[in-house]
Amino acid sequence: MKRLLGCWLSLGIAIGAGGSASGNALATETRRSSTLEMSSANQALQRDDTQNPAMLWVKDGDRFWLIAPSAGQKSCASCHGDAAKSMRGVAARYPAITPHGNQPLNLQQRINVCRVKQQGEALPSLDDPVSLALEAYVARQSRGLPIAPPNDARLREWQQRGEKLFNTRFGQVDLSCAQCHQQYAGKQLASTVIPQGHPTGYPLYRLEWQAVGSLQRRLRNCMVAVRAEPFAANSDEFAALEAYLAQRAAGMLMESPAVRP
Repeated sequence: MKRLLGCWLSLGIAIGAGGSASGNALATETRRSSTLEMSSANQALQRDDTQNPAMLWVKDGDRFWLIAPSAGQKSCASCHGDAAKSMRGVAARYPAITPHGNQPLNLQQRINVCRVKQQGEALPSLDDPVSLALEAYVARQSRGLPIAPPNDARLREWQQRGEKLFNTRFGQVDLSCAQCHQQYAGKQLASTVIPQGHPTGYPLYRLEWQAVGSLQRRLRNCMVAVRAEPFAANSDEFAALEAYLAQRAAGMLMESPAVRP
């Protein structure tokens, strides 16, 4: 497998258009959204809300926001009002540690806390359709705002742990996140430009999935791609990685709901 990877690196990862021969796309402030690495057609698909397929999930989220899950229960709007106002900037601050918690929660997990505590529902599974639609809807309210991780001392330990995981080699292919998305970012693997891996658009519609999915789903995909056993859903490891990735992308503009190949 290492020999196969060596072939990929020597033959497939050539310097693409706009690529850098330095092997480190982040040596200076040259952070790029994955949107810029897509085809013009996919960029146009993302920009146009009437064509962006992720907007179907946003519309579902709008409906779930306004309607209580069953008679006698609260809706999201009954507590939070107009999401365009109350949720503006909220998604940009996640993952975050809640006042009474000790682990970072991503936006979907925070929504699920409300669904369980305020609406009496059973704890939803990862990327439950209702939670995913609500996450897409809430994230949409922060589109165009900079990612702004909380200045929370409790979060720093998780960010540091996530950075260590980001630089750790995994799987039979023996690759780390940093090797692909930092060392070889901007170069090409076959015909695909390797992105820097900034979480600016989640949850997003991926053409490969034909559906909207969370950042955690994408991280699991990456682990499978390097033939590693993925971390358990909503594990401490994913919490740490998501916290670090948000820190790594701090200041970049949110694009949710984005489109990716």
